[in-house]
Amino acid sequence: MSPGGVLRSFVAQIASSSYFAVIKVNVSFVQARKIVDFDNLGTYENDYGKRGMLMVSMKDISETCGVSIATVSKALNGRTDISTSTKERVLEVAKKMGYVPNSSARALKTNRTYNIGVLFADEARSGLTHSYFSPVLDSFRQGVEEKGYDITFLGRHVGKSELSYSEHSKYRGVDGVIVACVDFEAEEVKELLQSGIPVVTIDYIFNDKACVMSDNIRGMEQLVSYIIQCGHKKIAYIHGADSFVTRSRIGSFLRTMKRYGIETEDRYIREGIYHAPDVSAKITHELLSLEDRPTCIVYPDDFSCIGGINVIRSKGLSIPNDISVAGYDGQRIAHVIEPKITTYRQNTEQIGKVAAAKLVELIEQPELALVERLDVQGELIRGCSVLSMK
Repeated sequence: MSPGGVLRSFVAQIASSSYFAVIKVNVSFVQARKIVDFDNLGTYENDYGKRGMLMVSMKDISETCGVSIATVSKALNGRTDISTSTKERVLEVAKKMGYVPNSSARALKTNRTYNIGVLFADEARSGLTHSYFSPVLDSFRQGVEEKGYDITFLGRHVGKSELSYSEHSKYRGVDGVIVACVDFEAEEVKELLQSGIPVVTIDYIFNDKACVMSDNIRGMEQLVSYIIQCGHKKIAYIHGADSFVTRSRIGSFLRTMKRYGIETEDRYIREGIYHAPDVSAKITHELLSLEDRPTCIVYPDDFSCIGGINVIRSKGLSIPNDISVAGYDGQRIAHVIEPKITTYRQNTEQIGKVAAAKLVELIEQPELALVERLDVQGELIRGCSVLSMK
């Protein structure tokens, strides 16, 4: 075995123990004396640019920088009670030495795994291409990573074993769970929510759990008010499948129409499916076939609106001159097609950030964190798809 191989084997044996070890190694290409600190394991790069198997500790960094271990710890953890120049020096040295904090050691110290579970089970199986939840979860991921956490997607299977969501959470040892786009009435989802683990839900209120909501009530109110103010009274609404979000939007739609003294006809309210342009296309055809057809159709989301636009154009009708349309969500597609779709943009980035901050707070400060509903405002986007009839 080569000298490097002997060294790697020896260090591996040391790493499997629970003791500190002093290693003094002499090989042909490098001489090294290392303290193996199992609180902070990492790797290092020697003077010859060869990445080795030896482990860099905060003590090594402190000796190199000529500062205390406490100062190194503060610099690595982003504390502000040390000078900027010292922090920059420590971070630079740590990077050159190849320091990598050890998650297992941190877990032992804090009694946390710094791992957060994500429960996302979209019935349409769009996965992380989901036009609404994908940016929400990406923003959430960035938010928890800034706090030092990793994420793990929870499912029903681990290898060949079938587990419930609650069992999977325990198996992974997650510190908390974010729950989005699931059947909240499913027993295994309820089991997870009632398991005692810190949980934040997205767009759903569940008993005593913290939740982050896109303000669908205000969003629909702003959208419908704008359409009415453009002179429309015969407004149809194709809504998504039954859910907490759908009920909130329908209620807001009807209440806004009533506030303006407009009677809503039952035939103008149709049930569709979110993110299903083919379904919206079929319903649009039915609405256009009515003797007294609506002057504007509101769709469950921007993507579904595309299905309606295709049908309208296939009939030789012009948008918005012959009939107006409006979407919801504020997806990118609403801005790139002609005419640009009038829609309500949900602030997906902020929803993810707020959810991340709330879940980390529940994990790290459970005695201070409030179990609350946090509403995130969006923005009305006035496109060119709604005709002003005034």
